Amino acid sequence: MKESIKQLWDKHPLSLIVIVGLFFRALAVIFSKGYGMFDDHFLVIEASQSWVDGYDYNNWLPSSGAQSPDGHSLFYSGIHFLIFKYLKWRGLMDPQGKMYIIRALHALWSMLVVVYGYKITEFYAGKKVARQAGMILSILWCVPMLAVRNLVEVVCVPPLMIATWMLINPAIKDKLKTYAWVGIWSAVAFNIRFQSLFFIGGFGLVFLFQKQWKQFLVFAISFSLGVFAVQGLVDMWIWHKPFAELTEYVRYNSANATTYTNGPWFQYFEVLVGVILPPVGLFCMFGFARSWKKYPILFWPSLFFFAFHSSFPNKQERFIYPVIPFVIVLGCIGWSEFVVTSKYWQNHKKLLVGCWTFFWILNCIPLPVLSTTYSKKSRVDAMTYLSKRSDLHGLMVEESYRDDFTMPPLFYVGHWDVHVVGITKKHTMYRAYEEYKGDPRDKIHPNYIIFFGKENFDKRLAGFQKMFPDNHYVATISPSLVDAIATFLNPINKNQTTYIYQFSEKNMVADSVLLSH
Repeated sequence: MKESIKQLWDKHPLSLIVIVGLFFRALAVIFSKGYGMFDDHFLVIEASQSWVDGYDYNNWLPSSGAQSPDGHSLFYSGIHFLIFKYLKWRGLMDPQGKMYIIRALHALWSMLVVVYGYKITEFYAGKKVARQAGMILSILWCVPMLAVRNLVEVVCVPPLMIATWMLINPAIKDKLKTYAWVGIWSAVAFNIRFQSLFFIGGFGLVFLFQKQWKQFLVFAISFSLGVFAVQGLVDMWIWHKPFAELTEYVRYNSANATTYTNGPWFQYFEVLVGVILPPVGLFCMFGFARSWKKYPILFWPSLFFFAFHSSFPNKQERFIYPVIPFVIVLGCIGWSEFVVTSKYWQNHKKLLVGCWTFFWILNCIPLPVLSTTYSKKSRVDAMTYLSKRSDLHGLMVEESYRDDFTMPPLFYVGHWDVHVVGITKKHTMYRAYEEYKGDPRDKIHPNYIIFFGKENFDKRLAGFQKMFPDNHYVATISPSLVDAIATFLNPINKNQTTYIYQFSEKNMVADSVLLSH
């Protein structure tokens, strides 16, 4: 067995890299349930499934009363709408079952980055370096878990990598139709993630700098047609004007550049080195930087994308993900070329081997853990639990120690006629109690409450029970181990323990009773 693996590694390394990558992605498909961040669930899964069910969760469409576009490309969520529509037609209604399929499709899609990243590296630097780059692309510690998430920053990478390989592949790179296909694949990436335009624009600038006038024209026309076919025609159909969502997206992000998480200009340097892991992360950054002149089609699109995000105030780690595979590919190429000419590294080959060994040991510690972690478990399992309660028609989310409340993922409830009331510092339990009394519609009244978090739990529970004495405990749902660790390391990760109670308006306190606000 050991000998056959070695032979496969020597003769057909890409096959082995793909097998290993698929193995860890399969683990993520099966075990890495839930979602990672707000966007990869609520802007994709909740929206698309609600459309299938005749509802518009985010109120994005005119049919639900929206007066203007919200600034989201409907391409990626629209694909999920078609998938969920098909699954409903086939009779698959279980939310968790549908997500197994979604994760599996994303896992397969992500393998295109591995295959074409390997091909690019092998063409420029040979099989040995391609094996290094390919294995990093395949099983970098966080990649299998991210590969099965609905993050547009991750999903837009395969078409960019395919387009890049087409510009490098000696069999087709000189044909005009290749540039048409590059434009089409670039349009696919743009329709998934608008910010990929800064990477795609790098293609165009390289063509112009190299005086490839015809190629640039073919590329620009095919890209424009691909964008218009989605952003233009779809928005014409929905909003009666082309590029309505894109225009709103640009306007909103320009106006809110400093509203969200801000960071220093060098933040993404730290992210790249940290994600790729030291010391190889430093090797890749060095190799990438020194290759600007020799490999322009790999370097400049990545640099333009990186420069834009580094200069833009709003910074979140996932925003820079699209260039990480390209930094790995070009970084491995550039570093290998440097090592060959470096007297130091030629005289310290054992140290270099030790650096790579340290990297892989460090990488393999979190790899199986993250590939099998159930992210946002307490939120998802709470909704899954409530989906089995046939009497559920309203839900209070109690987080009175915060200014806002955690949105429950109703996708896992299985229906959308659940009235959600958030209890926060501003919208207190007393205010919700008064609204409850003043609304005669029984079906709009919440009859379950979930307490997110242990903070002052006894006091919060007592305040609730004082106003709604007819209640009983239902369940406690704990976060996954990784979620709990993430919250401990950084409290901004709200992965709280969830407590569920059922209640009714029976025996509600009288108006004359003094209630604390």
